[in-house]
Amino acid sequence: MTEKPKRSQEVYTLLVEVGRKAEDGLPEGATGAGLMCYASGVDEAEAVRETVAVLKQAGLAPLDVTGYGTVEERRAQGHEIDPEEESLMARALAENAVIVAQMEPFFGDEDTPPEG
Repeated sequence: MTEKPKRSQEVYTLLVEVGRKAEDGLPEGATGAGLMCYASGVDEAEAVRETVAVLKQAGLAPLDVTGYGTVEERRAQGHEIDPEEESLMARALAENAVIVAQMEPFFGDEDTPPEG
């Protein structure tokens, strides 16, 4: 019997949009938030599943996930990755974890065109 080769973990950059949920910890008046996450997985689908599960456990309500690929894929697309970001990605890989690097609350007026 042949064994499947073990696929190595990689870190994926994900942007997760969350909605409101009771006691989610978002600021009063926010309609949701965008979270920049670094998540490890053997592929992007696994990283997305793990991220959604962790955010749900944390009391958040994930609505949508946009994947930006691995660090190599991002560099190939011309993304600049600063040392702090690279450090967080390395931590996500070392700890086989989901790291929330940034949270930006939405207040419902982002899509409203300016008056005038």
